[in-house]
Amino acid sequence: MTLIGGYVAQRTGDRRHLVLGFAAGLMLGVVAFDLLPEALHQAPEEIHGVPQALLMFAAGFLAIHVVERAVAIHRGHEGEYAAHTHGHQHAHSHTRAHTQPSAADGAPAPGIGLTAALALVGHSVMDGFAIGAAFQAGTTVGTVVAVAVVAHDFADGFNTYTITRLYGNDRRRALTLLAADALAPVTGAAITLLFTIPEQLLGLYLGFFAGFLLYLATSDILPEAHSPHPSRATLLCTILGVGFMWLVIGFAA
Repeated sequence: MTLIGGYVAQRTGDRRHLVLGFAAGLMLGVVAFDLLPEALHQAPEEIHGVPQALLMFAAGFLAIHVVERAVAIHRGHEGEYAAHTHGHQHAHSHTRAHTQPSAADGAPAPGIGLTAALALVGHSVMDGFAIGAAFQAGTTVGTVVAVAVVAHDFADGFNTYTITRLYGNDRRRALTLLAADALAPVTGAAITLLFTIPEQLLGLYLGFFAGFLLYLATSDILPEAHSPHPSRATLLCTILGVGFMWLVIGFAA
């Protein structure tokens, strides 16, 4: 399923904006319906009135934001997307041409893409680990978890390829990371034969990764999806992506 997701992502041609919109929807769905609920279940303890999982969620979001600002990927300002007129009757149109290009504009920023893709690979390892741990708890539990993981591995493969290419990495590197993402769940399941990860630590990891993924979806992928083709079709694809993940996780639960 991971490889199928990556295959679909690279066969989209000039409908890239629709693919990005759908990918952002998938990512939002994974965060809202899978990662955060699981993180809160496994790390519900509070620090100053806030669950630890949600603190890690905010930390993950801020971590990738700080990284992007540190490497000066985004240099936007309030006039970046529209013209404004001053009182002396002439307009100034501010476009991306007056600012340093962002990763979404095609500027090379392969490190961010690699980091994001490797985070997805790490998440897939934990998916496999979850399958193995669930089967240790019982066959029924293991089967349900396995169905959920296999179903959303399509989204993992789709997003791994899309994110890697979005940030300027070549096709060969994207395919290599896609293959790593496909093997990751098997690796994670094999790890459970050796030891188990404490539930608390796993919940903190899931919360952090959820914040990381949400930032990529809302700050990079969605703006890129709408900048060349601000169409209703792109918005519909995003909604369909969220709905698809809702159905997948709902049926697997």
